[in-house]
Amino acid sequence: MSRKATITQKEIVNAAFKITKKEGFEQITSRKLAASAGCSTQPIFRIYENMDGLKKDVYDKAAAYYEDYYNEFNKTHDVPFVDLGLAYIGFAQKYPHLFTLLFISGQETGGRSMYDLVNGSQENVVKEINKAQQKGAKNAQQLFMQMWIFIHGAGCMAVTGDYDLDEASSVSMLESAYKAFSLG
Repeated sequence: MSRKATITQKEIVNAAFKITKKEGFEQITSRKLAASAGCSTQPIFRIYENMDGLKKDVYDKAAAYYEDYYNEFNKTHDVPFVDLGLAYIGFAQKYPHLFTLLFISGQETGGRSMYDLVNGSQENVVKEINKAQQKGAKNAQQLFMQMWIFIHGAGCMAVTGDYDLDEASSVSMLESAYKAFSLG
């Protein structure tokens, strides 16, 4: 009779996610993961043949974490794309390693693009594009692309520590960018 597995795949993923959130996925080793999960390395290798499968599961958990973060984000601004930008930049500031995994690393995404992640199941981007159209934007899709390049750049700067604006300054910057891009 074989011994009952005492550690589950979910527990391993949760331990790997915790390490990723704190240190980055690239810092995960089988020994560090085993220590975090409270097991030996054997159950990890029994469940995962290699790190690719684990990375996919951690990526999926990080994507769900971002979607929850965005859905819970307090959206109070009338100017299109401001709340989207604030949430994205805020996530980068608060969870730089998760942001890097999701939006910078170029890891296997299970067929999801960056747009898919930001749009989420609630169609966050579509809602913002519609809001821009309702506010008179002539080409809201192009306006989104211009804002997105701006927002993503700010998120990347937040990860590297080069973005230190407070929320009021960020709002002002995003509103100014929207206004400027709307003119062109």
